[in-house]
Amino acid sequence: MKLLENKIAILTGGSRGIGEAIVLKLAQSGANVAFTYVSSDEKAKLLEEKIKELGVKGKAYKSNAGVYGDCEALVANVVKEFGSVDICVNNAGISKDNLLLRMTPEQWDEVMSTNLKSVFNMTKQVIRPMIKSKKGSIINMSSIIGIRGNAGQSSYAASKAGIIGFTKSIAAELGSRNVRCNAIAPGFVETDMTHYLKEGEASKSYIEKIPLGRFGSAEEIANVALFLASDMSSYITGQVISTCGGLNM
Repeated sequence: MKLLENKIAILTGGSRGIGEAIVLKLAQSGANVAFTYVSSDEKAKLLEEKIKELGVKGKAYKSNAGVYGDCEALVANVVKEFGSVDICVNNAGISKDNLLLRMTPEQWDEVMSTNLKSVFNMTKQVIRPMIKSKKGSIINMSSIIGIRGNAGQSSYAASKAGIIGFTKSIAAELGSRNVRCNAIAPGFVETDMTHYLKEGEASKSYIEKIPLGRFGSAEEIANVALFLASDMSSYITGQVISTCGGLNM
């Protein structure tokens, strides 16, 4: 029997990068997966087909996790289509890096809406079916930047740090209902959003700071998400797992 046999998962921002890797990992492990996207219909359709080829149910929803009404409609549709929600991965995220002196209020608000408000929006919706079934795993994607901070990334760092505080609070609120809430804090991971990290001298300086001596892969982040989604982590809640090659020590 697969780890997530017949489980139902929702993931935001699932059409590329770490999100896509997690979607496929959950599906490979037996979960039926609904995921959201905001940009490429073509990529979303392709991923939907990949999920179905794995012998489970998969569906893409064009939905903005930063908009409360979108999340309300999304979860209602998923519950109607799939039956319930066992796993929620809050993965939607962007960065609008800039020094604070140059950052605009619009840039700040966009990062907060997509990265942090989205976690509130989705979690508030999925906890209803989870409480009803007396089980559930919520996984929030934070970042090592939310733990350490980084010059030029104050908005991103603040949003990801906010996710950590939110995660611990929800874990405390819902533990008695057998609903768990944990966060993953990736370090430097190779995706299409972070390709610039591997260019020139900057790449060398980043790698020198990582004890394992390399960037992480989306697959390695997905493995941690699978662990937290499954009953293998049934006694783990309110935790932040730094998946960073030892960078956060």
